[in-house]
Amino acid sequence: MPTETNVLDELEWRGLIAHSTDLDALREAFGQGSVRFYVGFDPTAPSLHMGNLVQILTAKRLQEAGHTPYALVGGATGMIGDPRDSGERTLNSLDTVKDWVERVRRQIEPYLSFEGDNAATMVNNYDWTASLSVIDFLRDIGKHFPVNRMLARDVVKSRLEAGISYTEFSYVLLQSMDFLNLYRNHDVRVQFGGSDQWGNLTGGVELIRRSDGGRAHAFATPLVTKADGTKYGKTEGGALWLDPDLMSPYAFYQFWLNAEDEKVGELLRIFTFLSRAEIEELDVLTAEKPFLRSGQKALAEHVTTLVHGAEETARIKAASAALFGGGDLHDLSPDTLGAALREAGTTSITGELPSIIDLFVASGLAQSRGEARRTVGEGGAYLNNRRIEDPEFVPTQYDVIGGTWLVLRRGKKKMAGIELH
Repeated sequence: MPTETNVLDELEWRGLIAHSTDLDALREAFGQGSVRFYVGFDPTAPSLHMGNLVQILTAKRLQEAGHTPYALVGGATGMIGDPRDSGERTLNSLDTVKDWVERVRRQIEPYLSFEGDNAATMVNNYDWTASLSVIDFLRDIGKHFPVNRMLARDVVKSRLEAGISYTEFSYVLLQSMDFLNLYRNHDVRVQFGGSDQWGNLTGGVELIRRSDGGRAHAFATPLVTKADGTKYGKTEGGALWLDPDLMSPYAFYQFWLNAEDEKVGELLRIFTFLSRAEIEELDVLTAEKPFLRSGQKALAEHVTTLVHGAEETARIKAASAALFGGGDLHDLSPDTLGAALREAGTTSITGELPSIIDLFVASGLAQSRGEARRTVGEGGAYLNNRRIEDPEFVPTQYDVIGGTWLVLRRGKKKMAGIELH
């Protein structure tokens, strides 16, 4: 029975189709009923990141439109890793990859439904790859891949001069074999992934045609970039991880809150499930009243809720408000406060508590004791959101939040944390 609306129209409006094998054929396929599709995730790190989130949420959109997802965690392909422009990957041990497979599996599961008529299925390509002999692999898979076409791939061309191992050169065969296996055994007809995977995606479609005479489809989502064209997903601390142990939910929230005005509409379309009318209203507000940062606030709240949950998002918003005078800092949990202050910058001190002047200098909010004294005299020095007017003021243990933190602020926006040991 055909689905009521064609999800491809929604994906196009959200800017999620960068490439497609045949857009009309793909639209026809999605209009014929519940299509089985797959998207893969290689466990080349202990956590998924922002780029993977694009694929997870796209899979969620397709499932909510009535289509059937197969989420593949690459226990085999993760042992190798897709070739990068920057050079050879470091190969991880089997035990490490197995651990990361489970971590990645747990991160994907909350976004998909594993019940109902179009229940999701989680698969691991190690299951059908580990027992495959080299001879069978070369005869059944390698035979269908002309070397000249493999050499023409952009990532291969960029690596030829510096060198690329046969291992990474052959990665496209493994990923293509995944599509063939799912096509044969599960009737999966569509694969999608990031635009940097386009060569691998079309390799699978071509393998199905050459080996089985079958017809399959693929599309790629765009690479999400900043307004200047540089890549997102990198912060001063590394990738924009989804694991709260690798990136605090507060830092995650702040990333989205600081989105550029030029990009916020695009990010709302890709990363939230807000309706077209809601997003277009936020587009107007961003254009007409950018100082309100309405789009950024909606983006940060919705994406953080998707990834870290509503309760954690509420704690983050409370912390953000309290840090700038909108609430009682003592009401915040030490963990949430600590995560927020580490983003602002912290200084550790031991021993007796120094004066407000010395704290301002130690934290870097003032370059000298004289500058700190002038800040106090001008009414711009705050401790835990309380204005300090006495330059000789020394905090007491009562001022220490959660037994660990003092919050300093200079004026309205400059802030620093003092961590006591």
